Amino acid sequence: MAQAPIQFDRASGALEGANLWERTAALALVTGSKISSHFSHMGYIACANLLAKTLPKRNIAIKLNPDAVFEFPYGDGYWSKLLNRSYNYEDELELLFADSIDVDYTLLDCGANYGYWSVLVSSKPFGSHKAIAIEPSGQNYPKLANNARVNGDRFETMKCAIGAARGTARLSGTKHEAFSIAGNASDGGEEVPVLALDNLIDDGKVAASGKYLIKLDVEGVEIEAIKGGARLLQADSVIMCEEHGSDRSHAVSRYILEQTPLKLIVFDPRSNRMETVTELSILDRIKVSTHVGYNVFGTASAFWQDRIDALNAKTLNAKSARRMQ
Repeated sequence: MAQAPIQFDRASGALEGANLWERTAALALVTGSKISSHFSHMGYIACANLLAKTLPKRNIAIKLNPDAVFEFPYGDGYWSKLLNRSYNYEDELELLFADSIDVDYTLLDCGANYGYWSVLVSSKPFGSHKAIAIEPSGQNYPKLANNARVNGDRFETMKCAIGAARGTARLSGTKHEAFSIAGNASDGGEEVPVLALDNLIDDGKVAASGKYLIKLDVEGVEIEAIKGGARLLQADSVIMCEEHGSDRSHAVSRYILEQTPLKLIVFDPRSNRMETVTELSILDRIKVSTHVGYNVFGTASAFWQDRIDALNAKTLNAKSARRMQ
């Protein structure tokens, strides 16, 4: 019988159910995250995964907020940064999700991994939104399904990849956070079903007229996924895609800007605003680390454009208020 998960509360910092070695490991994981945060966490994943080999195989359940629990194998290099309470995961996405609590939207969490965003967005502090978490990996999917279960099955899960059209593909890779269907058939891996975003309309999963935030973390097939979602992207939708820091051609952003009717928006840490981009050179400045991903946004929706403009105004007002204090 599997051991009960270690419990960690992000708000209070309380760690419960851990033995002495597991507590010591938690301290090492937090310290490593704090130190490596100064250089975009370079090397953190490899070190954490080495440490994990010395730990008993059990889960940790992180309380993200009073209504959200996120479980993963203790010591996991990708997710253990959450033990560092000053670490924010993809905070430009959280900014939009937190500002959209009052909007009746559905999250399409494509490449959901263990379901972090589906857990968070379906929680009460984020508006209890409907979410569909889509993950193709036979290794990751049970962990995603477990996170749906521990949160009362309040979001739907689907085991498939997202691409340009319905079919099958081979999923390969060595890191759970970077499995991809972009490789060659000779790379091995597992055969997985593929759906296009518009197939979710065809299959009655979503309505063409709804409001959507679409997280596309699909490791190299973002452009194919956008091609397969033409109808959905004509609705009140925002796509949130990862641009890899190592891609100096900015292929995903270039495609959105030059080949789609969507406006391209990026979060600029310098202005602390969501900037509408007409010139890709801004990404040369923003993408400072070659080993991490940067999220870019695309929308053809006047509704979401107005929301983003209002969010920028709030950010500006808050900045002015802080200066006056």
